[in-house]
Amino acid sequence: MTVIGYAPGAYDMFHIGHLNLLRHASAHCDRLVAGVVTDEAVELAKGRRPVVPLAERIEIVRSVRYVDDAVADPHVDKFASWQRYGFDVLFKGDDWRGTTEGDRLEIVLEQVGARVVYFPYTVHTSSTALRTFITTANRRYETGS
Repeated sequence: MTVIGYAPGAYDMFHIGHLNLLRHASAHCDRLVAGVVTDEAVELAKGRRPVVPLAERIEIVRSVRYVDDAVADPHVDKFASWQRYGFDVLFKGDDWRGTTEGDRLEIVLEQVGARVVYFPYTVHTSSTALRTFITTANRRYETGS
């Protein structure tokens, strides 16, 4: 039986944390599908739109050797993603472990025979940290400090 893995994410400003997640995920399934979350779904979930447009994020993620396919994921609710893509295992960063959303996701996916696997979150690099750094650097540049 082929194990299909699903790794959803915004993958905005692609960085080492994204690469680590995809690398680890590919080692735990036979076929890895990366769900690149749409701009609208990112905005609903995080309150801001991605910096990099969806088509470019999909192309970047699709080019990673660990990924067998990259698809646009319009769903904030990852059970809806399961209904659309039918994966066996969903991969998330361990910052989701023990959260209300993570616990709910584990329960609903278990009911359909799928599971959630967590990998270490890359704390020192995130799209949020990069966005903050760029914004701060831009303000310093604009004010000449």
